[in-house]
Amino acid sequence: MSTPFNYKHLYYFWVVAKEGGISRAADKLDMAVQTVSAQVRELERSLGYALLKPAGRGLVLTEAGQAAMQQADQIFQLGESLPARVRDAASTPTVRLAVGICDGLPKLVVHRLLLPIITEPNLRLLCHEGELDDLLGDLALHRLDLVLSDRPAPSNPNIKLYSHAMGSSTIAWYATATLAAASSGDFPQSLASVPLLLPTAHTAVRARLDHWFEQRAMRPRIVGEFADSALLKTFGASGMGVFPAAEWAHDDLLTHYAVQRLGSCDGVTEHFFAIGTEKKVQHPLVQRLLQPAL
Repeated sequence: MSTPFNYKHLYYFWVVAKEGGISRAADKLDMAVQTVSAQVRELERSLGYALLKPAGRGLVLTEAGQAAMQQADQIFQLGESLPARVRDAASTPTVRLAVGICDGLPKLVVHRLLLPIITEPNLRLLCHEGELDDLLGDLALHRLDLVLSDRPAPSNPNIKLYSHAMGSSTIAWYATATLAAASSGDFPQSLASVPLLLPTAHTAVRARLDHWFEQRAMRPRIVGEFADSALLKTFGASGMGVFPAAEWAHDDLLTHYAVQRLGSCDGVTEHFFAIGTEKKVQHPLVQRLLQPAL
């Protein structure tokens, strides 16, 4: 069984390979030829393969040596950049916030929820989108500082999570000018005669929308279902169908997607939560986000 290799030995090999010979490497390293040669032999012994072979008056890499050199290049090129990275980090301190975003959460709403902290000097905001269960797993492993979701965290005996309400928004129907004209009469019953785009069933608001249709004895003509809210709005803006959206983002919605509001989806509300692992939040940026709710 080979013994673990020494990174100093790998470095000496890397210099020998770059210089094309042990003598030139020894000059560059300001070391004795015998010392450099011995270090390279130790690396070969630990890896179990010859890395260099004679070629004329110098040395060339064996196939194993070429593989080792590729890895050594990555290792020591990163190492050479380390002082500059550390210096930059020390001279420009950053405030890091890692946020998980539930994939069904409206992106324009996410932007509004994060507005209280986006002007923070030296902020480094890391946003990760995914399914709620996956994000909560990352939260439990402290890879995320909080998760933004359209529902509170489910009860889990293995993970202690706290859901902080961040607000809610009524839902309205939006469409392009053409579809708006086609469905403006006898609203909302007119929605039964136009194509509709809806969020998929994994979003919290979908069950409320289905119940809304049932209450009015309407059978919607659904032509598209989208897990991603931004994708839903993009297809809606293209004229594929009428779609629901949180009125919290009404102004941004009209600006970014050039659609019109048809009318309210009475009784349907979307709720927004920040989920964390602490009952008493410690992270200063998370405290600022939750300030209205605390």
